Amino acid sequence: MCEIKIEKAQQLKQKPDFSKLGFGKYFTDHMFIADYSDDKGWYNARIVPFGYIPIHPASTVLHYGAEIFEGMKAYKTADGYQMFRPRENIKRMNDSAARLCLPSIDEDLFLNGLTTLINLDYNWIPDSEGTSLYIRPFMFGNDESLGVHAVHNATFVIILSPVGSYYATGLSPVKIIIEEQDVRAVRGGTGYAKCGGNYAASLRAGKRAADKGFSQVLWLDGVERKYIEEVGAMNVMFKIDGKIITPELTGSVLPGVTRKSCIEILKDWGYDVEERLLSVEELTIAAKENRLEEAWGTGTAAVVSPIGHLFYDNQDYTVSNNQIGELTQRLYDELTGIQWGKREDKRNWVYKVKVK
Repeated sequence: MCEIKIEKAQQLKQKPDFSKLGFGKYFTDHMFIADYSDDKGWYNARIVPFGYIPIHPASTVLHYGAEIFEGMKAYKTADGYQMFRPRENIKRMNDSAARLCLPSIDEDLFLNGLTTLINLDYNWIPDSEGTSLYIRPFMFGNDESLGVHAVHNATFVIILSPVGSYYATGLSPVKIIIEEQDVRAVRGGTGYAKCGGNYAASLRAGKRAADKGFSQVLWLDGVERKYIEEVGAMNVMFKIDGKIITPELTGSVLPGVTRKSCIEILKDWGYDVEERLLSVEELTIAAKENRLEEAWGTGTAAVVSPIGHLFYDNQDYTVSNNQIGELTQRLYDELTGIQWGKREDKRNWVYKVKVK
């Protein structure tokens, strides 16, 4: 494992008001960077003052989108901080790297760089209800040529951002429109990878939805245009006739860490969880017949996001009387309770770090 060099910022930033953080608006004093080349492997691991990254105009990422990222959080505790299943994020990042022909990142290098960085910027972790330190690791190819080929040189970076509660105005259900024109991803493509191209491809539909007064879109598959996939940038789950149904991981759906955690918790609670294809027809029929009991998205930022309305084919379907369902609330309480250290971690999901 390469040694981490530390260059401390000569002048520290003034911290923002932790009661008015929002999401991704503020960044800590430092960032972690490591370089990669085919002949050296990972090298020059360092922590430097937060700032701009110089990049060659012909860099691979600028022309061919060779880029991946992750999203994680750290939560302040009495003697340090804790993270939620970070090794799952590292595994997913390496799966994304393989799909984009980027180099694999060693788990020890990742965790050592991350914990060293957070220890240095520990005072940036907010501790009020619902707040956390958002962690954004990302990697990009930076070969300095215009040829289209697998990446030979790359840069790995971790930046940190204190964030407020996703639910500043309460855990309110959202209005979702089922997207009938654009698709997010296709099987065989990059849908299961966490790369910028997937998100860029979703922006047009998201803007159309916002212009019509909806919070986000519910994506259909890119081949038959009939099977439910994701909601916005989140995985999605439905409670129908007492069973939990979530789209299976066919290669176009992101394997969410929160999704996986919800499935494990629900099975522990005795629920029948089906990971399978769910058609929009089956979903809307269940809604018409009042068999769609609850619906929610799952993801790092929101944990769970209740869905109160589904709009499809010029018809609006109300879910759970446009209120957060009992199971949705129970899942949110369980997950956030574990993440913030308020509930027992029975599954060994929490990664605790003491700060000296």
